[in-house]
Amino acid sequence: MAESDGAVVERRTGEDVSGKTTESAAAIVAGGESGASGIVPKLQNVVATINLGCKGLDLKQIALHARNAEYNPKRFAAVIMRIREPKSTALIFSSGKMVCTGSKSEDQARLAARKFARILQKLGNPVSFKEFKIQNMVGSCDVKFPIRLEGLATSHSMFCSYEPELFPGLIYRMQQPKIVLLIFVSGKVVLTGAKKRSEIYTAFENIYPVLQEYKKGSGISLPPSQQGLVNGDTPPALPAAAEEGLGNPAATNNNNN
Repeated sequence: MAESDGAVVERRTGEDVSGKTTESAAAIVAGGESGASGIVPKLQNVVATINLGCKGLDLKQIALHARNAEYNPKRFAAVIMRIREPKSTALIFSSGKMVCTGSKSEDQARLAARKFARILQKLGNPVSFKEFKIQNMVGSCDVKFPIRLEGLATSHSMFCSYEPELFPGLIYRMQQPKIVLLIFVSGKVVLTGAKKRSEIYTAFENIYPVLQEYKKGSGISLPPSQQGLVNGDTPPALPAAAEEGLGNPAATNNNNN
């Protein structure tokens, strides 16, 4: 914890949590992660856990002396601390465990966790920074077309849960990779449960052809006489026999006489 925040940023720019070199988000997209769909899900939240290596933290003392910190043991047994850059929230437990959430990337999550640990250290707590691990990543995207959720839920009932009275989205539990997707009729998709960014990209590429299959307006066959009505054209003229019997009241009266 002796290094400055700037040094942390510099040291972490090209490394992941295990110290191995990783690609930036731009390089991943350029490398073909967008796949056939041409859509790249955007990360919305990264949840990470850290072991501060310091049991018996005085949470009341931390809440009293730290900025942007709150502690109400009757409601929740942890200090809730927030920082603005990177925008993130930490849950700090007396056991020395910390949960960091709200970051938009892996590097931001690690940097935020180090800043929280630095704050605790300045308050006189002998904390360290160990066992940083990403527990969950959430991404979202928009396929730009409406989806027939009822048909999707019927055909993929083994993986789907859809109860529009309780929740407007369809819950799709993908097996490989093990990702949960929330799919909405508007075309918005939320992906959660990933440990790595690549799992979100892979899950979306797997589900995209399925969503195209259940695109609203696709797969509906109409007789040629009605196709013009869908396209907004003028309705076709009725046959002469039908016009005499249905569209001409005078003709009908003459026949009855």
